[in-house]
Amino acid sequence: MKKGLLGMLAIILVSSMFLAGCNKGSSDKGYSNSGKGTKIELWTFNELHEQYYEHMAEKWNEENPDDQISIKATTYPYEDLHNKLLVALQSGKGAPDISDVEISKFGNFLKGEPQILPLDDVIDPERENIVQSRLDIYAKDGKTYGIDFHVGAAVIYYNKEILDKAGVNPDDIKTWADYKEAGKTVLEKTGIPMTTLDIEDQWSFWPQVAQLEGKDDLLKENGEVNLTDPRIVEVLQYEQDLVKEGIAIPSPGNDHHSEEYYGFMNNGGAASVWMPMWYMGRFTDYMPDLKGKIVIKPMPAWSEGAPRSAGMGGTGTVVTNQSKDPDVAKKFLAYAKLSKEGNIEIWKQLGFDPIRSDVWDLPEVNEENKFTEYFGPNIFGTLLEVKNEIEGVNIGERTPDVSNAVKTTILFQSLVEMKDPKQALEEAANQIK
Repeated sequence: MKKGLLGMLAIILVSSMFLAGCNKGSSDKGYSNSGKGTKIELWTFNELHEQYYEHMAEKWNEENPDDQISIKATTYPYEDLHNKLLVALQSGKGAPDISDVEISKFGNFLKGEPQILPLDDVIDPERENIVQSRLDIYAKDGKTYGIDFHVGAAVIYYNKEILDKAGVNPDDIKTWADYKEAGKTVLEKTGIPMTTLDIEDQWSFWPQVAQLEGKDDLLKENGEVNLTDPRIVEVLQYEQDLVKEGIAIPSPGNDHHSEEYYGFMNNGGAASVWMPMWYMGRFTDYMPDLKGKIVIKPMPAWSEGAPRSAGMGGTGTVVTNQSKDPDVAKKFLAYAKLSKEGNIEIWKQLGFDPIRSDVWDLPEVNEENKFTEYFGPNIFGTLLEVKNEIEGVNIGERTPDVSNAVKTTILFQSLVEMKDPKQALEEAANQIK
């Protein structure tokens, strides 16, 4: 068994190295700051993250002249990074000091005895300021192993120009039942579908599931697969009914991150879409013609008074057990992602809703920028409105399997092939088990 595992890890490592070498998306610029001070090697899968860390390293050195750091940040393709990191941690060599791990992959790094370090010693001084659900998703056995960039609060983006033509006021939409009725009106008056649904990604389905009250979502609180929960069946049935009635359509390009989709929405293809707040950047960068037309509102609730949001997506940044100076690595990570200054910079540099709720009403995050110019000045007003309604999700060892099933079979079968949602979910659950 052990030989088989080592053999498989070796194959993954060779494949990862080959892919990384062939993919021009990876970067390796060497250590910054002329290699002065403590050296910190950092891996990520997002070039914007890399630029942010480098920016924060410069600020760290400005503020800490007697405690300099040199950062070597490398961006790998998404799958390459997670495979390469997993192999390095399993083999006991080759891992960086710090690494980003995307939320749907994080469960792989919590199996058995984690080879990443608990971060509670730097989290605890700031814990009361952090949205707790964004810490829980990276926790195991009472220890927290990752720190996120953002809350990822799910919101709904309405095209007010289309709604005005249909005589629909988005503020009157309180529940998902209201949303469905409003969608019928929009379709009847304008011929435009109310929304689009991911069929190869999870950002339409998972937020609605996470909004369900209670501590279970796609995984139960104890980590067991929860796909056959009758309430989850009802969520998928709701989405299928929207498609059957023409209120929703499967997303052009199959998800909400394709060029085909951006073009469709930019031309007024649908009246709304629900996505996390980090999706704002997709509008500003890829749908410029909608500037001034899109308003951000809380998600409809499943019933009056029920939660209107959920924390979606995320990148849990970790410190590995191979870090040569874990104390400095943790301090820098805390500075970049936990400090008040870091959270303000996360908004300014990346456009993310920061995990420190105490910065949401600060003047620095309400200054005019490309997001307020596009969506209006009340972005953080919406976030403050749902501050106590942002439901968390359960992340565990089964998360990668469940996420893969949602993306590859469940949604396509239910929303394109029109398979019975209960059957699609039961078959996927059985396949995972």
